Amino acid sequence: MRANAVRTTMAAGRPVVNAWISSAGPYAAETLSYAGFDSVTVDVQHGMFGRGAVVGLLQAISAGPAMPMVRPSSLDAGQIGWLLDAGAYGIICPSVDTPRDAEALVAACRYPPRGSRSFGPSRGLLYGGSDYVARSDEILVWAMVESAASLAHLDEIVSTEGIDGVYVGPNDLALSMGETPGGRIRGRVRDALCHIVERAHVHGRFVGVFCVDGAEASDCVEIGCDLVTPGNDISMLKHEASRRIAAIRGGRESTSPTSGY
Repeated sequence: MRANAVRTTMAAGRPVVNAWISSAGPYAAETLSYAGFDSVTVDVQHGMFGRGAVVGLLQAISAGPAMPMVRPSSLDAGQIGWLLDAGAYGIICPSVDTPRDAEALVAACRYPPRGSRSFGPSRGLLYGGSDYVARSDEILVWAMVESAASLAHLDEIVSTEGIDGVYVGPNDLALSMGETPGGRIRGRVRDALCHIVERAHVHGRFVGVFCVDGAEASDCVEIGCDLVTPGNDISMLKHEASRRIAAIRGGRESTSPTSGY
């Protein structure tokens, strides 16, 4: 089976830079795959596209060197199985609030006897290789930590057998903590991120996080995050467009980045 370069990079102690695509264009997805990112994540939860676009996006990412990952819309075993069949090499699952949720996520991602995933790998077999089923543990299983409940159950979640890492959604986490979402990771949310990194690493798990831009992503690497996402495709497009407009108009346009998901 094709090795998961994201897993091997993090295991070697090097940070992974992950792109995040929320638009339906396969050309954009392919461009991100060739841009130097280690992985590209297709956002099914908040992306502005339907299920019919997902396979094309994964094919476009797979045409380049980046590893294809997906955030499903929910902890739904049927949908997760279909996304893996479509060729996802990592699942970043939202709303994993309890150890029972974490166990259900692992079960959805693994074949028996470790889990309950149904056989029918389709594109997964094409992309992964003929030994896909026997070595499908190459696929990364990420539980999103994005609520006060998940923080309360953090040690139980990260110690769940089969969970490879946790991925922090700072905006939903901020909302759950009574803080204002959007903008930079700061205050209590930043403190929570540092706590998540410490506890996850104690249990030998990776930590990923969504960031507002490259500067914040660099700071999160310094904190100890193993995977960072420096914004999504739309925020990068908007920021670069604003920067170019400002250069033409003498700095009169805002160049402030906006937070994604």
